[in-house]
Amino acid sequence: MPPPRKTVERARKLRREMTLPEVKLWQWLRGSPSGFRFRRQHPIGHFSLDFYFAAGKLAIEVDGEAHSRGSQPERDAIRDTWLAERGVRTLRIRATDVLNEFDAVTRLILAECVAIPLHQPAAGPPPQLAGEE
Repeated sequence: MPPPRKTVERARKLRREMTLPEVKLWQWLRGSPSGFRFRRQHPIGHFSLDFYFAAGKLAIEVDGEAHSRGSQPERDAIRDTWLAERGVRTLRIRATDVLNEFDAVTRLILAECVAIPLHQPAAGPPPQLAGEE
């Protein structure tokens, strides 16, 4: 089921208005590090994921200071639960870490991607069904 049109439009807007940490991380992710392909501001349900590794069903969220204030932590937890129920794991990274510890952040992302068992097609022809020859 495709995401609502409003979510797609919001994702397009967010692509044009990325924060400095998001821009810095996207410049690295868009190069498909170690062959992993990422999407930015990917719409799913009513949400737009900052970055999404579709082959591994991994969302990467860059959290600014606002994510630790008010009701935002609760909203983030609800969102992460909703995504997890659909098989999407969320990796949250602080925006300050992207700016100040960029190498550590990129190593963490690669380690997470490598650890995900990706769907690999079976080698050889498909198995025969009973009665087929």
